[in-house]
Amino acid sequence: MSMAAPRTSSTDERAELLNAASRMREEVGRRIIGQRAVLDEILMAILAGGHALLVGVPGLAKTLMIRSVADAMQLDFRRIQFTPDLVPSDITGTELLEEDSATGARSFRFVRGPIFANIVLADEINRAPPRTQAALLEAMQEHRVTAAGETMSLPEPFFVLATQNPVEQEGTYPLPEAQLDRFLFNIRIGYPDRAEEVEILRSTTGSEQEPLSAVLHGDHVRALQRLTRSIPVSDAALRYAADLARATRPDGEEATALVKRYVRWGAGPRAGQALVLGAKAHALLSGRDAVSPADLQRVALPVLRHRVLPNFTAEAEGVTAEHVVTDVLTRVPAPASGLAA
Repeated sequence: MSMAAPRTSSTDERAELLNAASRMREEVGRRIIGQRAVLDEILMAILAGGHALLVGVPGLAKTLMIRSVADAMQLDFRRIQFTPDLVPSDITGTELLEEDSATGARSFRFVRGPIFANIVLADEINRAPPRTQAALLEAMQEHRVTAAGETMSLPEPFFVLATQNPVEQEGTYPLPEAQLDRFLFNIRIGYPDRAEEVEILRSTTGSEQEPLSAVLHGDHVRALQRLTRSIPVSDAALRYAADLARATRPDGEEATALVKRYVRWGAGPRAGQALVLGAKAHALLSGRDAVSPADLQRVALPVLRHRVLPNFTAEAEGVTAEHVVTDVLTRVPAPASGLAA
């Protein structure tokens, strides 16, 4: 049964929406042991209306986590397994020539591809060649697809959750910077601790797990996205977000010494937008009514780590983008209060 879009004007309606988001986290937690920070970042990306790239070695349940998020949301879900022989039409769709059995007349019919869904899992996205990866660019940025001479809007809400293996590089195609920049968050998944790993072994080697319940509907997601954008941000917080992004640019006056030595290319204005939207989502999920410097600091790594490109000196000396972002967070002064003007 379809649900009317929840209004977000009253405190009770806001609490109802946040409670639905909390129940979704709990539902996914029934299947995914640990990784709460990762799940929170996925949820923040969704509420901010952005896409997320999950990076981790094989066996860390990247695909299972995304599928579990989809199972806990009553949205249309499609999975695309990226391979070297995947072509753009496998993603966007293709034209079929059909013949009317009665009249013999022939006509083309466009069959929509898996991109026409609310949640699209792009599994091992770096295994497809650049031409195929580029098929996602318009969809991710414009939420529409141009095919067969026609521009078609994608269903809303729409977000791409992609996975990538950082270890095995043979037979892969690194994502171009233009496409990386379209991911709101770059989420890193690490190994579980000992207690979590024991629990993973217990839960995955016994009886079959029960299916998850869909506790977050499309109307809820759209209302939460509107509520996220309505969170106020002070001028001080906006200046801090801009300062963080500008400090990563090696040719800029605000660049730190580490950035000038080790960075080839810094974050662009889209990074500042991602910082603000991600901070709004974090503030909302934390039950606060305004963005603070702590919210911006919380999302700085997932926002900036894929937008800061280390140079050859950094690679030779083992300095990563995360080292650079951490240094920027240490050296760029935060405002005394996110609410100050």
